[in-house]
This record gives sequence, C-alpha cells and structure tokens, in this order.
Amino acid sequence: MSRSITGDARWIIQRAIQAVLPDEAVCRALEGRAFPGKVVLVAAGKAAWQMAYAARQCLGEQVKAGVVVTKYGHVKEPIAGLRCYEGGHPVPDENSFRGTRAVLELTSNLTAEDTVLFLLSGGGSALFEVPLISGEELRDITGQLLACGADIVEMNTVRKRLSAVKGGRFAQLCAPARVFSVVLSDVLGDPPHMIASGPACPDPSTCAQAQAIVKKYGLRLSKEAGRLLRRETPKVLDNVSFQVVGSVRELCRAAAGACRELGYEPMILTDQLCCQAREAGSFLASVARSHAGEGRPLAFLAGGETVVRLTGQGKGGRNQELALSAAAGIDGLENVAIFSLGSDGTDGPTDAAGGIVDGQTAQLLAERGISIHKALEDNDSYHALAEVSGLIVTGPTGTNVNDVAVVLIGG
Repeated sequence: MSRSITGDARWIIQRAIQAVLPDEAVCRALEGRAFPGKVVLVAAGKAAWQMAYAARQCLGEQVKAGVVVTKYGHVKEPIAGLRCYEGGHPVPDENSFRGTRAVLELTSNLTAEDTVLFLLSGGGSALFEVPLISGEELRDITGQLLACGADIVEMNTVRKRLSAVKGGRFAQLCAPARVFSVVLSDVLGDPPHMIASGPACPDPSTCAQAQAIVKKYGLRLSKEAGRLLRRETPKVLDNVSFQVVGSVRELCRAAAGACRELGYEPMILTDQLCCQAREAGSFLASVARSHAGEGRPLAFLAGGETVVRLTGQGKGGRNQELALSAAAGIDGLENVAIFSLGSDGTDGPTDAAGGIVDGQTAQLLAERGISIHKALEDNDSYHALAEVSGLIVTGPTGTNVNDVAVVLIGG
C-alpha cells in the first residue's frame, strides 16, 4: 500500500475518533442541572463506561449509586460507587441479562423526588435486556435479523416488543422517579425511540410494523413471540426527558476537519448512508475514479450504517466488506485510498474497526490467490484484508456514533 496516503488515512481516523469521544458532551448536558433528590446512574451500551466515567467526574457525590452495562472488554477500570457489568453484543447473553437485572434492582422503590440519570449509547439493544421470551429464542431471533440484512430500525421495531425494558418500558419501571437520558446516537436521523431500542422513550412504532418486518424476512418465531408482537409499547411517558449529545454528523464533521488539516479539500456526501455494504464500496470507488485526475487533494466522506446480507460462512463486518468491495473499483489508481470504520472500534464479530484499501490492494490480493468476488460471496473480508495489512484495529474506542467511510485522493 502507498505509505503516504494510507498513513494520512490512519491519522484522520485517530483524530476523528478522538473528536467524538462523549466525555465533553456528557458534561455539557449535565452542566447547570439540578437534581433535588437522590441520583442513581445507569449507563448502557458500547460507550457506557466512557459516559459513566465522565458523568461521575462531573457530578461527584451527587451520584449515590449506579450500574454500567457494556460490551466485553469495554470496562477500562472500576468507577467509584458504580457496579460494572460486561455482556454479549450483537447477540445478548446471560451476562447482558444479569447486568440489566442489577439495573432494575437499583431503580426499584425510587420516589418522585429521585432521578435516574440514564446514559445510553448504541449496542444497548443487546446489552440492556430482560427478555419476555427465553434467552435462547431471543438470541435466535437476533441472529436471524442480523443474517437477513434487516436495518437497525427494523431490528429494533421487533426486539423492543420482546423485551421488558425496551420501547419505553424501562422508564415505566422507574416511575414515579424522573428519568433524564443522555443519548449518544448510532441511528440515522437520531430518532431517540430507536437508539438502543428506546428504553426510556415513548415508542411510535406499531405492532403492525413489527409483524410486517417478520413477514418481509420470513422470521421464525414461537407462538409466544408472535403474541408479544401484538402487544403495544408505551406511547406516552410523563417522567422522561432526554438530550441527544452525539451522532454520525459530528463524526463526519470531525473526519472532514482532520482531512482539511492535512490539506485535503473535504466534501461530506451524506450522513445518511444506508444500503448494502458492497454497494456502498462500489459507489465510493466510482467517486474516486471520477475525481482521481483532478490534480488536487480531495476527500469525499459518507457517514451512516450499511448492512450485510450473509451468503457465506466467512468472517468480517460491514465496514470491511465496504472496503474490500471498493478495492476492486479503484484497482490501478495511483495515490487513492478508501477506508471505512465503525466509531466504536468493532466491525461485526471481529476485533477490527473496519478496513482500508488503495489502488494496489486488488493486485496484491490476486498475487496471493485471493479473489475479491469470492471473498465477498463468502463474507470473508476480514481474512482477505488481513493478508494485505488492510485491517483497521483500534480496540474499544469509548464512543459509538455509527460509521464513516472516506475516499482520499492525493494531489
């Protein structure tokens, strides 16, 4: 790979992630707020530890107790006065349930003078869960939704009806206490009722919509799960307020700013990217081909969340699949690179945040006997990119505001 342009890419990645860490945003949301009674802290999602740490620093002894539920490997150190749990993502497991039950124990028997400070981030749909069906069936349904290519809104429309805490039900359980929710968005458009399946937000989605999704993808459900899909979620909650403090828009702006610092002329194409990952990779490659000969450093950015339809048994994630698809389209271009990554540091069931390719990637893969087409069909982008040093590995970042893909064109 070209050292200069891929080196630029990795620097841009670091700067963009650092800019969207939730610490300052959480403190801004809490600044000047008065909590008259007891304050208990609940943090759920992939950014839960980072958000809880920031809130504890800001509020100090105002926080009387708290529970953090996050993904395995995301608890960096103990936080005074808070119990930290790690659980399964993207498929919930018994530790997810255990951590959530600890939350419900903490928030039971509160009074109308008390406040639940609820710090919510993406990944909460799996990590913050008490299922109304068996854990085994919930994991099976989640797996079906992931495999069929359902988007996050479709997934959450179904999952919130199978849960005791999703779709506003957690806020109901906290009553009469007030719930103030600080939300880090990983859903396009930042709809609070869909972020982590909206545990503390009125839910406008309907049973009819959930049943249509089941029919669309041919999901296999038990009779009990089917019955629950006909049970409506809370449409009005009078004990909740919330503030969205971070989103993919901020990630795109941060990445664009980092590009500008290095002399690239950035253009944000969209912060609403929503399509098949390999289609997005092909599109971004076509953008690169259209502008590669203009003779000045350019950067084109697209934020959002693509989906992957599983057709094989390989290893990878949507960002790696996007990058590998793009590699075919930019084959032979000089001084061009495309990267895509998840801001949380995890892309699918892998230890990579995403992938990075340039005009030499396709040739290098061919020399190693690796067909890009076959790797994509096998959903095996991870192993293909690993062969050419094309994986982006950041470890858990402490934030989660969706994905960003960037085309870099050198001057």
